[in-house]
Amino acid sequence: MNDYATEEQQVEAIKSWWQENGKAVVLGAVIGLGGLWGWRYYQSEVHAAKHVASDSYTQVVSALDENSKDAVAEAKTFIDANKGSQYAVLTALQLAKVQVENQDLNGAVEQLQWVLNNTKDEAILPLATTRLARIYAEQQKFDEALAELKKVTVPSWKSKVAELRGDILLQKGDITGAREAYVEAQQDGSSPALQMKLDDLAQ
Repeated sequence: MNDYATEEQQVEAIKSWWQENGKAVVLGAVIGLGGLWGWRYYQSEVHAAKHVASDSYTQVVSALDENSKDAVAEAKTFIDANKGSQYAVLTALQLAKVQVENQDLNGAVEQLQWVLNNTKDEAILPLATTRLARIYAEQQKFDEALAELKKVTVPSWKSKVAELRGDILLQKGDITGAREAYVEAQQDGSSPALQMKLDDLAQ
């Protein structure tokens, strides 16, 4: 503005600039404020949705724990309605547990396979995989059970997986393989139950 000699020239320059750029400034302000409001609204809606899902999850899990009449159907409905959320994954895990207790092994297999296909959580994957292996073994599908165990590569699960492999091989009738698996499990962490299994095989 110092380039202009008089205040009148300054005023004329401002008017001229506003005529050329005023609409863009107003539009930019509207878009900016609208975007800010939209983002806050979006965040609010996301928070509300999470709160609703959390409450629904608590109710569904409580029903499963009580093994109420409609618990399984309600759990399946919740999973379908919340696909992509961790709540659905956790519900499917719980549902599979209840189905095993109710002797619905095929239903439990379906839920655990869904979990494995819908999460990348490194805490859940080995849990779901070993549970699936146990069910396959219960169904006398020993090769499928052992194949599932090979997918668990988390170091902290090494001993548990080896012991479970021993249990499955023992069910299969492979006593030598079972003993070797138990010894491997013992190298990574012993337990009274594991020692008893080894002692039984030594007799």
